[in-house]
Amino acid sequence: MKPNHWSTPTEAPLVTPFPFTFRDVEVLTLVYRTTPEAVQRMLPEPLRAVSDQVLVHIYNMGDVDWLGRYGECNVMLGAELPGKAVGGFSPFLFLNSDGGLTQGREVHGQPKKWGNPRIEYRSDLIVGILERNGIDCCTGTMAYKQQRGSIEDLKRSAFDFSLNLNYKVLQHISGECAVRQITSRRLADVKIHECWRGPCTVDLLPNAQAPLHHLPVVEELEGYYWKAEFTLVPGEILHDYLA
Repeated sequence: MKPNHWSTPTEAPLVTPFPFTFRDVEVLTLVYRTTPEAVQRMLPEPLRAVSDQVLVHIYNMGDVDWLGRYGECNVMLGAELPGKAVGGFSPFLFLNSDGGLTQGREVHGQPKKWGNPRIEYRSDLIVGILERNGIDCCTGTMAYKQQRGSIEDLKRSAFDFSLNLNYKVLQHISGECAVRQITSRRLADVKIHECWRGPCTVDLLPNAQAPLHHLPVVEELEGYYWKAEFTLVPGEILHDYLA
């Protein structure tokens, strides 16, 4: 067997090596306000909350190296690792790609689980849905392309989510903790092809396997619909609990 395999099975690896590119990506970002207490409960020490806003990114991934076409939902909270980094922490991630799910968990430490996120177009309405276990855990809407916007507008109104923070935990086969870290990654070669903004709605339904309702909606803010392409490259370890 060759040493240093990136993934198994060795004849048909599941996990994708860096770099790999996402093309034809459609995103509906829902922004709403929750309680500060709910945000802080989701953050592992030593992360600290920097905002009471929640970003729910729902993606139609149209053309991804290795992985093909699938849907994804990334829930982000504004967080700071004091003295080191500020970005978007992901307490929940759902997608319907086995390779993408495994890549996220094994490499980045993202809390990815199986779900069926999708963006639909119903006449003059954009609808984003996260379904798991037959329950639409999150349904969001915004009007179809009424007001032009930019990703910078989104960052200024909520928080800068371009640096993704994750809590990575892996166990040895003996049951002892093998990896416990705060990791980060930033996308490369980002190209935004268009961006639209407008008032949004967010409806959360309880699901014990997808408990987004633990970040309750206090105030619905804006939605952003945007199209992009980008490349996923290696990240870094910001904090090692076991060092």
